[in-house]
Amino acid sequence: MIRVLVWNEFYHEQTKESVKAIYPDGIHSTIADFLKCDDIEVRTATLEDENCGITKEILDETDVLIWWGHARHHLVPDEVAALVRDAVHSGMGAIFLHSGHHSKPFKALMGTPCSLTWRESGDSELVWVTNPAHPITQGIDRFIHLPNEETYGEPVSSPNPDEVLFIGGYSGGEVFRSGCLFRRGNGQIFYFQPGHETFPTFHIPEVQTVIRNAVRYLVPRYRAEITCPHVRTWNDPEGYMIKK
Repeated sequence: MIRVLVWNEFYHEQTKESVKAIYPDGIHSTIADFLKCDDIEVRTATLEDENCGITKEILDETDVLIWWGHARHHLVPDEVAALVRDAVHSGMGAIFLHSGHHSKPFKALMGTPCSLTWRESGDSELVWVTNPAHPITQGIDRFIHLPNEETYGEPVSSPNPDEVLFIGGYSGGEVFRSGCLFRRGNGQIFYFQPGHETFPTFHIPEVQTVIRNAVRYLVPRYRAEITCPHVRTWNDPEGYMIKK
């Protein structure tokens, strides 16, 4: 089984009736519901949970973390962001959705402000597939049509991704690298832009397919803490590794 933890700040769904009408049990619950299947088991956590529902022990038992945040990034303790960063370095997969680009864990992994241009005007968006051969884009035609989305635009103050899988084009004219892969340490990160809380984006089947594909793709192939060991030569009769 692939062990997934879906994290959501769970703020707008409790403070705005328009958002609650779309996600009555929270964005995390909606994502968890469409992910659950024979090979994926899902847990959820929110900002309201003790320590944000994030501990080293929980992350050690998580194959892929999904993170959605928007207006409460500053309330996530630095210690929690460091735990997520270290878990990805050790091999855990991570998916950051929509405004997760400004979350503390994502910025800690990128090492940059991760800022961009934005506008809330209900633009439509076409999310174009740039690599139809990639496992994450399987089941998607040439593009995903989003009737309404928050507009994001270039430039983005984050490092160049290892691969761009989707490019979004908005009716207002902007373009945006909407689906990007990054490698950090032993782990991989997929950033996926769609998912503003005032629109039912996570109910769109193609968006669900991309997230489901990403979960399966990001499963750790190798997981180990990155250390800086002191070693002997390969042919030392006392052995290669020096045990402290």
